[in-house]
Amino acid sequence: MHNLTPWSALAGGVLIGIAASLLLVANGRVAGISGMLGGLLLPRRGDILWRALFLVGLVVAGWVAFAIAPLSFGASPAGFAGLALAGLLVGAGTRICNGCTSGHGVCGLSRLSVRSLIATVTFIAAGVITVAVVRLFGGAS
Repeated sequence: MHNLTPWSALAGGVLIGIAASLLLVANGRVAGISGMLGGLLLPRRGDILWRALFLVGLVVAGWVAFAIAPLSFGASPAGFAGLALAGLLVGAGTRICNGCTSGHGVCGLSRLSVRSLIATVTFIAAGVITVAVVRLFGGAS
């Protein structure tokens, strides 16, 4: 954590919380990204527009952030193949856990879901174990 930026992290967290809350209040929907994407892959009538707009908003926000502060973004040391494998593993994990970190961690915990608490603790534990194993075997620090 060479460039820890607590204020920007706090601002980002607040914006995520506001977006998730607005979606829940305005649409009665949970802002779980894997569920949104899954709903676009197997769409139901009247359920496409809000999902597409939310996901497009995520991409546009990323582009805007990159345009404003391009030096804040780095290249992955894993390369494209590593990123593709990581994406597939994350996708498999979201299917197994019935949701992703955004759905369980942000939305589920705020609704006091025990299932989301268990899923979030599992996500964090898996991340801690992965970092420990990678560091143990000489990977990136």
